[in-house]
Amino acid sequence: MNAILSFSFILLVGLLSAKLIGRMKFPSVTAYLVIGILIGPSIFNLISPSLINNSGFISNIVLSFIAFSLGQSFSRESFKRIGRPVLWTSILEACGSWLLTTLSFWLILKQPFYLSLVFGAIASATAPAATLMVVREYRAKGIFTDTLLGVVAIDDAWCLIIFAISLAIARAVHFHMLSALFLVKVVFLSLLEIFGALILGGGIAWAMKRFSRYIRTQAELLTYTLGFILLNAGLAIYLHLSVLLASMFLGGVLVNIDRESSKFFNSLNSIDSPLYLIFFVLAGASLEIAVLPKLGMIGLVYIVFRSLGKIWGASIGAKIANAGHSVRKYLGLALLPQAGVALGTALIAKATFPEIGGIIITTIVTTSIIYELFGPLCTKFALKKAGEIGAKQE
Repeated sequence: MNAILSFSFILLVGLLSAKLIGRMKFPSVTAYLVIGILIGPSIFNLISPSLINNSGFISNIVLSFIAFSLGQSFSRESFKRIGRPVLWTSILEACGSWLLTTLSFWLILKQPFYLSLVFGAIASATAPAATLMVVREYRAKGIFTDTLLGVVAIDDAWCLIIFAISLAIARAVHFHMLSALFLVKVVFLSLLEIFGALILGGGIAWAMKRFSRYIRTQAELLTYTLGFILLNAGLAIYLHLSVLLASMFLGGVLVNIDRESSKFFNSLNSIDSPLYLIFFVLAGASLEIAVLPKLGMIGLVYIVFRSLGKIWGASIGAKIANAGHSVRKYLGLALLPQAGVALGTALIAKATFPEIGGIIITTIVTTSIIYELFGPLCTKFALKKAGEIGAKQE
């Protein structure tokens, strides 16, 4: 099977499966993951091995687009609008999942600390698309809904920061002897990587705004935007910085220095759907069926402690911010869906630690399917208990 033929299968079969599963009211991402598993090497083997081996390259490109779009949530206006409840809730639910998952893998499953840290960082992500779909479908409105949308808008940004720090520490722990002095060095290098990504993203954003005056047509705008996003991602790789953070800072700085920045974000709407389809199908194809029997306790612990981290973290954050009763009690349930950023970070972790990459990607793909099947139902339940579900769309 050659790569071009594989791409045709991915696009056409992925689109068809999304249409069919969409009739059963499941998210499209679930369809993409399932079809990826079916046409991947573990079952029908309709995807070229070279394509699977280069999935990290494709995920870096797609994740740079996702992270760039997430940066739009970091405008000054957004922070003024979302307020303290959203900031406290989003930070603590992300950190709650990170800490509980890390500790459960390390202390209960007796996994190596570096592997536990990677799983904990991935667990901090949510799936904004699935949550937004439920809110729109049931016409939810109110304080609870506004807080929920604010949290999911910036949650994955915290995940990217947590993942960048965790991956740096995990690499250091895995490849070196851990000591107090060395840990300080690792944390310092992690912070340096974050500031390096900020400087790179900010510099590219300035150049992007500065030269946009010469762009005349929508076609030129799309090419221009793609070029700068890929330039930023490529330089991040060359400089050994986080592609995710550099791309997020590119979007975050751009939205704050350019009043017309929405044109850059909107220009990607015409091409992001097929890219996301390819990304999710390849993530599903990366699942290793042979590893599934080993997933029992790992998958269960991941689901239980990630969910508890989201629920407890959101509740504590809401209490600190003096949010309403419904936000304190039910917001965590609405944050359970997991998809894009979690899968992307899992692919990066697989490339970083190839010897245990199979268990990482298979766990995250499998749990993402479970979360995408049942997560939206939990979101609907939370909205209903908060009393903010309107008339369902026909």
